[in-house]
Amino acid sequence: MTDQFSSTPTLDADEAADHNEVVAEAVSVIDGALAKMMQRDLVSSGEVADLLLDLRTLLTA
Repeated sequence: MTDQFSSTPTLDADEAADHNEVVAEAVSVIDGALAKMMQRDLVSSGEVADLLLDLRTLLTA
């Protein structure tokens, strides 16, 4: 028989709470940016890049 190892890391309660907080903040940034962008006819690539960089920063913090 072979041993099976889980490749999925497990999070303790504090890590899970931190993860959920980061995800909630990222979703909030997305929602705010989408609301602003939906009111406009044209969105520059620079603004999209800024949004993506903000999200990347939040998710990797």
